[in-house]
Amino acid sequence: MEYELFSKDSQELACHSLALRENIPNLLPAKFDLKAAALECRFVASPSEYYSLLHEVTIKTAELQVSGALTPDQRVIQAVEALDDINENINSLSERLSEWYGIYFPESGLGGEALAIFVAYYGSPKNIGPENPLYPKTINSMGAKLETADELLLKGFAESVYSLYERKKQIEYYIEDRMRYISPNLKLIAGSILGARLISIAGSLEKLAAFPSSTIQVLGASKALFKHLRGRAPSPKHGIIYSHHLLNTAPWWVRGKIARALAGKLSIAARLDYYSGEIDPSLVEKLETKVRQIKASNPQPPQRMHVNETKNKKKGGSKCLK
Repeated sequence: MEYELFSKDSQELACHSLALRENIPNLLPAKFDLKAAALECRFVASPSEYYSLLHEVTIKTAELQVSGALTPDQRVIQAVEALDDINENINSLSERLSEWYGIYFPESGLGGEALAIFVAYYGSPKNIGPENPLYPKTINSMGAKLETADELLLKGFAESVYSLYERKKQIEYYIEDRMRYISPNLKLIAGSILGARLISIAGSLEKLAAFPSSTIQVLGASKALFKHLRGRAPSPKHGIIYSHHLLNTAPWWVRGKIARALAGKLSIAARLDYYSGEIDPSLVEKLETKVRQIKASNPQPPQRMHVNETKNKKKGGSKCLK
């Protein structure tokens, strides 16, 4: 028989092994002794070398299979969870920076990213020049004197906080870009971040597409839902979809109806993205039309009956209240 020897690179052999699995006719017969053939063809010098190489190849094959199992929506899930962690850290560290720097320059009026940039660039309020709008406040500042050692420490801390803001922007851009290809209809209705969070809570785009709209409506409200099931609270009207602009800007008495309409369109969008991938721009128009109809049908909040009237109705009486 003729033979052709491969290189002993475990990565190349692992790729070849996976390729053979997809092409069943090219597989060796069940009773073929691969070790004996490897020794006879002098591919390996001894059985120990054969088993050592086989061990490396199987590990590489498993690594390739695991890395190939990471779907695009799983990458987005990891990104949005990292974004949530960064937001939590930014909030606590920004608050610490504001409190710390407020000892030395309480009149700054800055916060968040603006304060981090300001402290990282200027450090002590004494370094602010007349061209800066905050210069007049530094003249009669009530803040304590900032020593050199404290200034260096504060500037380094502010740079770290600012780097987190930059990392947050990078992750948001990544999610924005990925959602355009993974779930365009969901992005169209919910936006990139909210759509990615819905996929993250569901576990995958496939699971989100399988959820009924009533489940999507309360995703992220698990604590309120469990309290309701135990009979300690009313049923939640919405979960994380409350961050949608059509819902959080609506009057309180129509939010439940708008949440149901929004969840219905999100369910349709998720199914379109998973099963067909075709973009339907009319979903946004239909949703906005439905929201306008809900607001027009409910222009005023519901009238609440007087407590005594309610009690009277429960008793079945029709007496006039004095």
